[in-house]
Amino acid sequence: MTQDASHQPYGTPEVPRVAVRGEARIEVDPEIARIGITVSARGTDRRTALEDLTRRNNTVLDLIKSYGDPVEKLETGALSITPELTRHGRAERVRAYHGRVHITAELSDFTTLGELTTRLADLELTEVDGPWWALRPTSPAHGQARRQAVLEAVQRAREYAEALGANLAALVELADLGAENAAPFNPAPGGGMRTMAFSATEDAGPPPLDLEPQRQTVYAQVNARFTMTPPQL
Repeated sequence: MTQDASHQPYGTPEVPRVAVRGEARIEVDPEIARIGITVSARGTDRRTALEDLTRRNNTVLDLIKSYGDPVEKLETGALSITPELTRHGRAERVRAYHGRVHITAELSDFTTLGELTTRLADLELTEVDGPWWALRPTSPAHGQARRQAVLEAVQRAREYAEALGANLAALVELADLGAENAAPFNPAPGGGMRTMAFSATEDAGPPPLDLEPQRQTVYAQVNARFTMTPPQL
């Protein structure tokens, strides 16, 4: 009993197959940006350090929330209260306590991002990291890259077939090898900012930073198998 050619992995002389890979790489503007904020505090005892940290943390959260809808996500990460030890003779004593809390904010308005980043960095004992630019998982750019990869696979297969004097007959298999943002939130050289600042003496505050969004690369790749008419050899 013979097996249908469409189910045979390598085709037959009557129904040969061609296997190709389609790739696409496009660059688009980012849709969101993420910044990391580290709030620090120091006190001679644990309670004082914790109260100071709570006050500074609330100030930062209130400032970020005041920007409303442009802030799409606000998350608090690790919190720590660490004793600083000093040695007196053969005994160790706690000299001070250091508190630290990490906050992450994600914004979609980059003008707001520049102003907010500057105001955060101007707060006492507040450190800002970022920004890290990215696309949303639902960004149309991912679909655009996938479509381009498929079109390239079809074009490549057609060129192979035409080189043999044949034509494509049918698609047998299309395998998605992934289409994703190459570097979602990792800083690239020159793509981030890191600063620590204390309260300014002028009420107006510093001017907002002019941040240049870093374009994102979206990559897609597919494997495709086609049947074709018998070649003219």
